[in-house]
Amino acid sequence: MNERSRRNRIDRVTTRGGDAGETSLADGRRYPKHHPRIELVGALDEATSFLGLLAEETDSPTAEKLRVVQSRLFDLGALAATGRSAADWCALAKDVERDTAALNERLEPLREFVLPGGGRAAATAHVARTVIRRAERAWWRAAADTAELAGNDGGMFLNRLADYLFVLARTLARIEVLWEPLGEPGKR
Repeated sequence: MNERSRRNRIDRVTTRGGDAGETSLADGRRYPKHHPRIELVGALDEATSFLGLLAEETDSPTAEKLRVVQSRLFDLGALAATGRSAADWCALAKDVERDTAALNERLEPLREFVLPGGGRAAATAHVARTVIRRAERAWWRAAADTAELAGNDGGMFLNRLADYLFVLARTLARIEVLWEPLGEPGKR
């Protein structure tokens, strides 16, 4: 083990380096806190946190799967911060797609949109899904100016993950309430 790997990875929390509205990424450059890459890192952090909350509301096998997903979101954050990743995001997206299909096979087909809710676990899954969608939008904003992000399938992974969380929410729901559209003007 070399000296670098023995050091604490995070030795200070308060650095005061961001007090003027800028922060650093692992590439060593300073960025304004509103920069698309910083927004992406923040959106991924938020998504990881909501997945942690969801894991606390689910059974052990589902919680374990969500913990793995949290690690992959940290990997995406590292990619956003460094521009490098060893992950095969396309393969990881296909894994999530398979998991989604397996869960979906047990559900009745939808005849209308589902209102988020159905119990605490299901509602938390819906919130996590929407936060993942925000991270996906942040991914594509950052990818528009960052070739390293545009040139891999991290956005695809986030897209599939949001689909998975929708289906997971349906499986966790004690009851599903469907949207009731207003219909024609003057009715209802």
